[in-house]
Amino acid sequence: MANLSGWESIDVHLLRVLHALLTECSVSRAAIKLNQSQPAVSTALRRLRDITGDQLLVRSRNGMTPTERGMGLLEPVKIALSQIEAIAVRQVRFNPAQSRRVFNIATPDYLHAGLMAEIVARFRQLSPQAQVVFHSLGADHDFAEALESGEYDVVIANWPQPPEQLRMAPLFDDDIVCVMRKDHPLTRRPLSLQAYLEADHVIPTPYSVGRRGVIDLHLARERLKRNVVAQVPYFSLVPAMLLQTDMVFTSPRMFAEHAARLMPLSIQEVPISFPRMSFYLLWHERSHHADECRWFREQIVSLIRSQTDRSQPRMQTPAKTSFALA
Repeated sequence: MANLSGWESIDVHLLRVLHALLTECSVSRAAIKLNQSQPAVSTALRRLRDITGDQLLVRSRNGMTPTERGMGLLEPVKIALSQIEAIAVRQVRFNPAQSRRVFNIATPDYLHAGLMAEIVARFRQLSPQAQVVFHSLGADHDFAEALESGEYDVVIANWPQPPEQLRMAPLFDDDIVCVMRKDHPLTRRPLSLQAYLEADHVIPTPYSVGRRGVIDLHLARERLKRNVVAQVPYFSLVPAMLLQTDMVFTSPRMFAEHAARLMPLSIQEVPISFPRMSFYLLWHERSHHADECRWFREQIVSLIRSQTDRSQPRMQTPAKTSFALA
């Protein structure tokens, strides 16, 4: 009967010896093939017999022949060795032009549609057979778990305190402005603090439970409260709502300028010194060294940075967070 516990001690060396013995049917020829001494191969054969509980090779008129058990092990041993070799051999260099990989990126929609289109255009040019899938972030979805499981490759975010267990690269900083329709009463004069706080505000629904954005955190610290009359799940809904109401919207300048190019909206400077919004890319350690994932991150970072003001100061590095892309 086989010594089942013995299989726990089998190693690559014994697998190679077993494969050589079963294919050469000779201890001496197996020793030559493995560039080992004959006594060393004989010792390995004795260990294999103890582990399997079978002779594996028996004497015959023409030398040695595998037993039924030995012949049954030949194919599994061959497969095991090929899989071990696949683990040991370095992965072939990623070729974006030939890749059919599906890349998954999650982001709230504060990055305007034009920028998303730029990302898709670049990937269609550099990796025409690959797919880019955008996922929206909601309060009921655990984005950190999605990065860890591989559901997402990267997440674009601007939370004041990103998760420390994730890797991160800065994208850009943006200042905060107030948007309203062009004929809004508040456009007639510079916006005062009182007028800003008393105005009807539409705000985005939080993208993550328990996380407040830069605007709400700063107002709370200053013991100020704005008059919120509506919440919406998507930034893209806001411009049309502003055209039909007296509501105002506080947002990153990049989003506001894009919306103002498409609709008759006015951008007003806010009467509060809000801290700048810092946007960054997040990913998990599991994909940090994968060539295709590193290439994906590099494309996103270089494209977004090229579309924003390079002269603006980058955000400060949070403790215990890595900015390295590679």
